Amino acid sequence: MLLQAFYSIRSERQLMERLEYDLLFRWFVGLGVDDPAWDHSTFSKNRDRLLDGDIAAKVLGAVLAHSRVKRLLSTDHFSVDGTLVEAWASMKSFKPKNSCGDDPGSGSDAPPANGGRNAEADFRGEKRSNATHASTTDPDARLYRKGEGKEAKLCFMGHALMENGSGLLVGACLTGANGHAERVAALALIEPHADRPGAITLGADKAFDAQDFVNELRSMRVTPHVAQNTTRRSAIDRRTTRHPGYAASQRVRKRIEEAFGWIKTVAGQEKTRFCGVERVEFAFTLAAAAYNLVCLPRLLTGPR
Repeated sequence: MLLQAFYSIRSERQLMERLEYDLLFRWFVGLGVDDPAWDHSTFSKNRDRLLDGDIAAKVLGAVLAHSRVKRLLSTDHFSVDGTLVEAWASMKSFKPKNSCGDDPGSGSDAPPANGGRNAEADFRGEKRSNATHASTTDPDARLYRKGEGKEAKLCFMGHALMENGSGLLVGACLTGANGHAERVAALALIEPHADRPGAITLGADKAFDAQDFVNELRSMRVTPHVAQNTTRRSAIDRRTTRHPGYAASQRVRKRIEEAFGWIKTVAGQEKTRFCGVERVEFAFTLAAAAYNLVCLPRLLTGPR
């Protein structure tokens, strides 16, 4: 699965085909030159065991715990952000929930009247929301839009915590998409780093400029280096912005978009191939670990 992330391999079938002739891939997974490649269904069967063991988070933790990597990390300055991960479900699967409380779409499975499997649908004028509708393909996916004027999509929200000195991701998780998910996830990601002496800062964009979030960070003894939302009264005042470190955090925090860009384009997480929060989170977290591995050669051989 790391090879899939490194080389943008879309499916397990393609990965097995690559293993048939690529000696680098065979060396990486421990196959001899004449050994047969595995069946693609092996991955589907083993993925449940990987989920039960929380392997993706352990891989990310093992990379960060390596002695040469730990020297690159500081414990003082972090940045956090979230990004949308499009669900493996179409808008046609977003149907009204039935009144019995069962799974959505559990009613008639009759084929469409016009023939074929993909029936035509006209959503114009129809009001749809997560309260009244759910996807029959992936019930965990939520209808969400990034901002005003943007189209609504069925998606999840991935979150990452970056260490500012190296740009490595030191935490990752995935939740349902809603207006509070970014701030809730940010508190959960920074909490393990907050119970240590010394000043800790957390950089974030203006979506995190909320009074309850800022107060919660301060109660954890974390300095909120959050961008000010100038369209309303900001929770960040001069006692924070007057320090030079605030400007530095605002400049460095944008590097987390490089990680999201790699995870979504190269590692293929812009639109997930999995259904359910657990499986999508597994793939997102493993992609975060792969991003760190890609960055490490440059960091370990660069100027000290």
